[in-house]
Amino acid sequence: MGDEAGRGPRPRAGARCIALVGPFGSGKTTLLEEILARTGAINRPGSVTAGSSVGDGSPEARAHAMSVELNVAEAEFMGDAYTFLDCPGSNEFSAEAEGVLAAVDCAVVVCEADPRKVPALQVILKRLADGRVPHFLFLNKIDRADTGVRETLEMLQPASTLPLVLRQIPIWKDGVARGFIDLALERAYGYREHAPSELIEMSGEDRAREVEARFAMLERLADHDDELMEELLGDIEPPRDQVFHDLVDEFRKGLICPVLFGSAANGNGILRLLKALRHEAPGIEDVRARLGLEGGGETVVQVLKTIHANHGGKLSLVRVLAGEVSDGMLLTLPDGRQEKVSGLSKVMGQKTSRADRAGAGDTVALGKLDHARTGDTLSGGREPAPQLVTLDVAESVMVIAIRANDRKDEAKLSAALAKAAEEDPGLVVEQSQESGETLLAGQGEMHLRVLGEKLAGRFGLDLARRPASVAYKETIRGKTVQRGRHKKQSGGHGQFGDVLVEIEPAPRGAGISFVDRITGGVVPRQYIPGVEAGVRDALKKGPLGFEVVDVTVTLTDGSYHSVDSSDQAFQTAGRIAIREGLPACRPVLLEPIDRIEVCCPSDTTARINAILSARRGQLLGYDARPGWSGWDVVEALIPAAEVGDIIVEFRSATQGVATFRRRFDHLQELTGRIADDIVARQTAPEAA
Repeated sequence: MGDEAGRGPRPRAGARCIALVGPFGSGKTTLLEEILARTGAINRPGSVTAGSSVGDGSPEARAHAMSVELNVAEAEFMGDAYTFLDCPGSNEFSAEAEGVLAAVDCAVVVCEADPRKVPALQVILKRLADGRVPHFLFLNKIDRADTGVRETLEMLQPASTLPLVLRQIPIWKDGVARGFIDLALERAYGYREHAPSELIEMSGEDRAREVEARFAMLERLADHDDELMEELLGDIEPPRDQVFHDLVDEFRKGLICPVLFGSAANGNGILRLLKALRHEAPGIEDVRARLGLEGGGETVVQVLKTIHANHGGKLSLVRVLAGEVSDGMLLTLPDGRQEKVSGLSKVMGQKTSRADRAGAGDTVALGKLDHARTGDTLSGGREPAPQLVTLDVAESVMVIAIRANDRKDEAKLSAALAKAAEEDPGLVVEQSQESGETLLAGQGEMHLRVLGEKLAGRFGLDLARRPASVAYKETIRGKTVQRGRHKKQSGGHGQFGDVLVEIEPAPRGAGISFVDRITGGVVPRQYIPGVEAGVRDALKKGPLGFEVVDVTVTLTDGSYHSVDSSDQAFQTAGRIAIREGLPACRPVLLEPIDRIEVCCPSDTTARINAILSARRGQLLGYDARPGWSGWDVVEALIPAAEVGDIIVEFRSATQGVATFRRRFDHLQELTGRIADDIVARQTAPEAA
């Protein structure tokens, strides 16, 4: 396949940057291996299952045989340089692509003719369309397809907001795709395993199929080209140059999504894809226009990914949007600070190699930019550059608590978590004020499991993990009057404090109220703050073992000793009154209730409702998800204790695509066996 008519080589500005995206298991990393082998970047394609691929080279990716982080690889094709960024397909690792997609020239969406993966495909295609990133669809595993390409396109079209425009049709023989017909070139090619396809004669039957499919392609293009529409209506064959021009123009403008196909495992369709990237993918000038970056000659780089290498320290993977970067150069961060570049590297899987400089379009790793973060736009001038990218990371859907089994590793764990959170925008590290736990919030069970493996493998940490504690509270249903008396004599001045308090429930959400009704100075004014402090301290842990809320405590009477009374004595008296009085007030457990909004494909809504109901959820209703064809948003109230691992069931019911947002709504009384079990667990250590 030579250069197509009217589309010969043209000057390039730096390397092209291409994202490989697609649903989990569609074959992105296998496709990358074939591209690297076909372009001579590697001697032969590696295997994901055998652990010999350039991508998925980390121990965690090898262990799970799946992409768990961004893979970077370099290649050259017909004199042009390319950087391929292979993004994980699982929803749980989608944050890896957040800093990447805005700055690439285009994306290749790898998918297959599997209706179960259409929802995941829709998530990816919408992300690209919303970001105005031009994208091809590469229909992989054509050798295994048991449905026609047209039927497959009809199945996939609802997942795309752009028209899917078929660029090829397969040549079938004995139910197997033996080659393809290029609808733009009107030529037929036969597949050869792991080798370029060869030009072959087109049969009469295939010629008839080609004419029909080509006309359908031209009709799609004519939707945005009046001249082409007139030619089609007049049965005039449009010039080939015009067809190519429309294909390129409409692709770059984001008006169509061209569809190519092949078999990455067999090396089929690779050269055709590379030719499409060479001739049709936009360049760095188009990326600048898309991001709103005005030219001026000043260096501007976009941070795509942060990497903490075991031996190389911190690396910032960047794309140079304008100007050039060299070793020792000062770059200005968003906050105005300047940092010096300490080394440039090209990245190939898990390996790096030194580079002297990088020009506009190039993707390189910069060393020792300690304060640069994923998503930052850095400037080579004295003033910060306008920030071009806003990371839109999905809210966390699963939270666990972790700790180092060896207390000596606590400082080490803290440093490791800081690095992990810097590398992974989908991870949130928090310190719970209520429980004192270190909390990891992430995008799902596998996401957090892989994180734990990284912490153990890279930093040698022995960690314990468990579900995060639920913030149960308790309150009271009844009221009482209780005296708290503290008297102690032990040589010299003694201790004396005496108070009488009324304890009664307050409205839900009212919090703790302390009321002073002392008259006649029976408790001197200077000691009343001490009484309140003792009361509030005692309410931090009630008879059921939890913080007490929504209570009013009124100080009505008391007595003091002119010598032995003190602020500390009255604090103790206040604590005694509360601890002795609360059990008589009929304490009751309160559990936090969250309002949850679950986003899911409409055909799975019934399953989501069933999961929520089975977990004590109260369904509030559902509605169409705004801007998402064929998706719903289900709203419910659900106990926070039931949310912990619910994402596992949601994802299982929705082919891995469901997500949710939640927020605290209210506290609700909990009684019965569940409450008894919770209280028993909470008070067991005391009983022991």
